[in-house]
Amino acid sequence: MPRVPFPDLPGHGRLWVFPLSRELTDAERGRCVEVVDRFLEQWAAHGHPLRSGRELREGRFFLVGVDVDAEAPSGCSIDALTGHLRALGAELGATFIDHSPVWYRDGEKVRTASRAEFRALAEAGGVGPDTRVFDTSLTRVAQVRDGELERPAAETWHGRVFFRSRRPA
Repeated sequence: MPRVPFPDLPGHGRLWVFPLSRELTDAERGRCVEVVDRFLEQWAAHGHPLRSGRELREGRFFLVGVDVDAEAPSGCSIDALTGHLRALGAELGATFIDHSPVWYRDGEKVRTASRAEFRALAEAGGVGPDTRVFDTSLTRVAQVRDGELERPAAETWHGRVFFRSRRPA
């Protein structure tokens, strides 16, 4: 079976972060994990099984990683994964593919804002360089292990975009 526990993937493994447009219910989380696990068990590139794993974080971020030493994913296999997640999202009334919003922590809650809304929050002081944001642009499993999924905005691309003039000295 090519699906492995996410922690068993090598740090240099390829990573995709699929942010959900809304938090899933417990039942939806179970369904999501079940459907993705089934897909990963048969996921292949040019007929070769992909050694892959997944993890759901915060009920909002589906992480999928591939051991590129065992077999590298192809463009077609990546398209199959995103197509599968699009279909699952349609079933759940959510999206997995849109990376344009900003995900940030507000107390214990993960919130989503358009970039324009996040900029307005930044200008009004509702969020700042220390606000913890989620970086969905990560591409290596090690980045998740190193805590780079959720960091203060000043340490991510968010800081360069939204807090250029307010960076800590």
